[in-house]
Amino acid sequence: MNKHDVIETVSGKKSLHRIYRDIRFSKDKTPYNTHWGGGFKRATKLRRGSYYFHFTPGNSFVAGGFWGPENADLKRIRDEFAYDSTSFRKILKSKSFVTHFGNLKGEQLKTTPKGFDADNSAIDLLRYKQFLVRKSFSDKEVLAPGFLKKVNETFRAMRPFLDYMSEVLTTDINGETL
Repeated sequence: MNKHDVIETVSGKKSLHRIYRDIRFSKDKTPYNTHWGGGFKRATKLRRGSYYFHFTPGNSFVAGGFWGPENADLKRIRDEFAYDSTSFRKILKSKSFVTHFGNLKGEQLKTTPKGFDADNSAIDLLRYKQFLVRKSFSDKEVLAPGFLKKVNETFRAMRPFLDYMSEVLTTDINGETL
């Protein structure tokens, strides 16, 4: 992955999720997870977002983006979309993005966020609380010899999305570096 993005160099201990389940409050007392997953953060404060992988029979996928952005980050992203969402929409409509991910995913508000106009042309983007992309794989694809290349290609296809969001989150509304 470091050939197409710079990720934090962490031990497997931090990038892979543990195999044990927290069963304290669960009715299902199965001690181990039935999936294998983990994630990678992008390195430095100028590169925001992360990559995630999850493999289990019948539900394998890779994903990336911003799962729970801080309130200040969410406000900054919404301010950018309210001002001009053209660049972001171009990324979302690009052939590579649509081929790999279809559309933007993530939890959304049902109403207009506070401080924003319901008539804004970017209201569909302003309602997002999470900004995620995800690509699912069949069991056959996961077991195929070229699967690792497909995963890497998918992570590479996330770059324009992650780079745009990183630029927004590391600059102010005037484009000045924070």
